[in-house]
Amino acid sequence: MLLFCPTCANVLHVEECATVDQGSYRFACNTCPYIYHINRRVSTRTYPKLKQVDDVMGGADAWKNVDSTKERCPKCSHDRAYFMQIQTRSADEPMTIFYRCCNSLCNHQWRE
Repeated sequence: MLLFCPTCANVLHVEECATVDQGSYRFACNTCPYIYHINRRVSTRTYPKLKQVDDVMGGADAWKNVDSTKERCPKCSHDRAYFMQIQTRSADEPMTIFYRCCNSLCNHQWRE
């Protein structure tokens, strides 16, 4: 945690205070005589905001106009699945095939 001097706006550093009680600390400025005694524990927690992850597959709309093929679902053993091919790696490697079970109760997704 960084605190800044209210008079000169430099960063305050923590130092042990020898004049008051042993073991007490204070914030002090290196350039001006500003001193702030610490009476209690000072702490704050700031949690970073997680950035929104874009759906690479295009979300639910990506599966609207896809074809189905004879492929067995590993979850429910349904014999048909929708499929789409997407280039996920470099151009010299084969495309990745994504499948989605045609069974509306299952809708399991996997890739090959």
